[in-house]
Amino acid sequence: MRVVVICPHYAPDMAPTAVVMTEMAEQLIRLGHELHIVTSLPWYEKHRIEESWKGRPWRREKTAWGSITRVHPFPTDKTNIPARALGFAGFTVMAFLGALFQRRRPDVVLTMSPPLTLGLSGLVVARLRRAACVFNVQDIFPDVAIEVGAISSPRLVRTLQGLESFVYKRADAITVLSSDLRDNVAAKIGGQDPAKVRVIPNFVDTQRIQPAASDTAYRREVGAGDRTVVMYAGNIGFSQPLELMLDTARRWTERDDVLFVINGTGSERARLEASARDLDSVVFVDFQPPERLPEVLASGDIHLIALRKGLARSSVPSKLYSILAAGRPVFASIDPGTEVSRILEENQCGVSVPPEDLDAFESALAELVAATSDRTRMGERGRTFVESWASPAAVAMTYQELFDELA
Repeated sequence: MRVVVICPHYAPDMAPTAVVMTEMAEQLIRLGHELHIVTSLPWYEKHRIEESWKGRPWRREKTAWGSITRVHPFPTDKTNIPARALGFAGFTVMAFLGALFQRRRPDVVLTMSPPLTLGLSGLVVARLRRAACVFNVQDIFPDVAIEVGAISSPRLVRTLQGLESFVYKRADAITVLSSDLRDNVAAKIGGQDPAKVRVIPNFVDTQRIQPAASDTAYRREVGAGDRTVVMYAGNIGFSQPLELMLDTARRWTERDDVLFVINGTGSERARLEASARDLDSVVFVDFQPPERLPEVLASGDIHLIALRKGLARSSVPSKLYSILAAGRPVFASIDPGTEVSRILEENQCGVSVPPEDLDAFESALAELVAATSDRTRMGERGRTFVESWASPAAVAMTYQELFDELA
């Protein structure tokens, strides 16, 4: 089957969604599908196009399994909402053209969001080329942006919600990461075939990411020694209340058995790093190359997932499955009753506390740090869960069944 994939990031870009889509593509290729990827030039790590990719706004390469078309993403400052909107619009138009002018007619157009505008590109391409339209929603937009206050203009909110509803109602299928996101999307399309909203988790490569010893070169680089490493690895933005780690470190200044590691970049890193200058137990580390991901995950004794209040019903951090695949327990500060907290509770593979509650955060983390043997068992149970639910083979087969059904 010929599949056109429109996505914001793809390897060698280092965004979390690049890892997700690259793994998804590799599995679909193994199943015999012909793929044509339309994505951006690599830019995520430094929020500008990488030096080796500069010079041309459009690049296309043929592969043994199809092709990759990379277009200019028009990166802008995340805090400049009008400029960012124009950047999304420019990227959306170029991605639309890259997807439309494929030589052979596709059977399926698979589009990843956010940005939401890509959904419109995928929908139009699918209709013009008489293909099925599958809309893969990683985060519910604009809900997330509204919740964190990034978008407040009533007119803009109405416009984005109208676009969201338009794409949802006309897509042939919508795939989401959790039952919370499914209920959110199904409510927005009303009584119009809610069964077309399917829950399919992100891939995690359970062969590449496996439980491993924590005595790694990465731990030596951050000076962990024999301390318990509490790690956050991912985007450092407003949606992630990592002040909880810093405030807990301040309360634990008399302790010398815990190291807090914040691995990644983002709009909030500079502020947090400045705030943590007096904290010897907090270390900031830049994004690591993708090939070091298994080592980074193994280096953490406890991995943190944190979202601000209200966001867990619109977003499921993809890092959840990678942490569980590595056999490490998850410590989550997240809305109760949502996907992450349910998985941790039902599979006994971690601990969750209410979001932005410092007292609950510190108390539960102290108990988890002390419970060494419990952490080991949590990691084992998490690994067992993820092998059955989010392994590449299982997820790829689910997508193939969906494509067959629509085609």
